[in-house]
Amino acid sequence: MRIGFGYDVHQMVAGRPLILGGVKIPYELGLEGHSDADVILHAAMDAVLGALALGDIGQHFPNTDPEFRDADSKELFRHVWRLIESKNYQLGNIDIMVLCEEPKLSPYIETMREQISVLTKSSKEQVSVKATTMERMGFVGRKEGIAAQAVVLLVNQQS
Repeated sequence: MRIGFGYDVHQMVAGRPLILGGVKIPYELGLEGHSDADVILHAAMDAVLGALALGDIGQHFPNTDPEFRDADSKELFRHVWRLIESKNYQLGNIDIMVLCEEPKLSPYIETMREQISVLTKSSKEQVSVKATTMERMGFVGRKEGIAAQAVVLLVNQQS
């Protein structure tokens, strides 16, 4: 078994869609980034890559490469998951915490879990997505950005 941790943060901006956990969320602001800036999938990818000491998403998908401009993070995640499978690992479980003052994410959590379970070829019961506010403190509390943390357990299929 291998454990990994991931973290990501992006600034809120006008003129971009808000995509979290592979789900487009209706809101007047989106997240700034080279790709679609999905902090949930980015934190999850970093956790998965970290579990097997395969670097981070910046190494695999550099923000200096025009190929990844406005990239769909679900496609990036599929690439990462193929790497994990090539090492004979599968998902034990993943636990994700989103730090977000607005919008309210509870209506979208189950859909996010479903999206991530499809991406990890696992059951929804192996995927946890939770959201919390920062009680109006810090950059998240001021609605300047959204952050996400993820911890993952990968299990070797040969065990």
